[in-house]
Amino acid sequence: MMPPTEPASSDPSGLIRLLRDGRQWSVSELAATTGVARSTVSQRLDMLSALGLISRAEPGSSTGGRPPKRVALLADARLVLAFDIGASHAHVGVASITREILAHRRIAIDIAAGPDHVLGQVTEVADDLLDGLGRDRSVVLATGVGLPGPVHAATGRPVRPPIMPGWDGYDVPGWLHSRDGIPAFVDNDVNLAALGEHDRFGVGVDNFLYVKVATGIGAGIISGGMLLRGAQGIAGDIGHVRVSRGEGVFCSCGNEGCLEALAAGPAIARSLREAGIEVTSSREVVARVDAGDVNAIQAVRQAGRDLGEVLSASISFLNPSVIAIGGRMAGAGEHLIAGVREVVYRRAMPLATVGLEIRTARSGERAGLMGATALAADHALSPAGLLALAARQHV
Repeated sequence: MMPPTEPASSDPSGLIRLLRDGRQWSVSELAATTGVARSTVSQRLDMLSALGLISRAEPGSSTGGRPPKRVALLADARLVLAFDIGASHAHVGVASITREILAHRRIAIDIAAGPDHVLGQVTEVADDLLDGLGRDRSVVLATGVGLPGPVHAATGRPVRPPIMPGWDGYDVPGWLHSRDGIPAFVDNDVNLAALGEHDRFGVGVDNFLYVKVATGIGAGIISGGMLLRGAQGIAGDIGHVRVSRGEGVFCSCGNEGCLEALAAGPAIARSLREAGIEVTSSREVVARVDAGDVNAIQAVRQAGRDLGEVLSASISFLNPSVIAIGGRMAGAGEHLIAGVREVVYRRAMPLATVGLEIRTARSGERAGLMGATALAADHALSPAGLLALAARQHV
């Protein structure tokens, strides 16, 4: 879920959006900004104080009479958990409600081991991280989860994910909630990486495409400042778009000629093995590129051209101002990007590429973790999230 974009209001979540800037606010300032009565603002602040989310700060300077009381958000009084789960590894994080990641760890996993095993792994690591911070789950408001496959937006359940045997239709939010009563929110990992990377831009980049090239290939789409998920939650599934040189190459989805079957990390490694070069993983491909191996560089450049073929069509539909490429294969640097640019600037309409920036993602492997943090924090501090918290605490 994208951060709310509507004007701040007098409801508690609206006040928190203002307090997230780290300033100390007086009741008068909050009332003037929201356009509602001081008494209403004071009532909302009382609720937030009872929930342990704000504190009364030092009085401000007075212009006559009593100094105004000021309030500030207690950024790390409440926490969120973030799980960015991939095919072979996961990032686990603990963050403040202002999205600052306080502790994180990368672990090896096997997504094919099934949901019970993998979710057990990441929650165990989360408990260790909380212990290291001297905290426990009583202060956790929500969990955000990214999964490497299509996710039904309304239910948070994976939908026929091609590389996740045993996960189809599994109730991931329910499993996590049943463990400790903490609400969990699930999305596709590339969508969350798009949110995490988009946060690095601040204002001004409202039309943005994040592309992850790793074990698979997918895109996260932000249009008009909002994340686009599509009717079934699979918007951006560009890895299964057919490319021109894909004849006779079959994909794990069962179709022929998919981009993922030609340009994802395992596909590049396979093409090098067919040329007599022993590589077994995306990491080894990147290492060979870094070492100046001409064959590896040419294979990565061709993967970039294949990706550029699909992106040139996507640009005509979406007209982004920035395309950021992340994932394991982005470690190959400008060689992958050069292949993308070569095709995009040749095939896309000139008007669509005016001012278009195509570059490596800035957030690296933490983009998905940052997006999962944003997903959890935004839900936790939404009107529904605050009402649920008040019900749990009997406020």
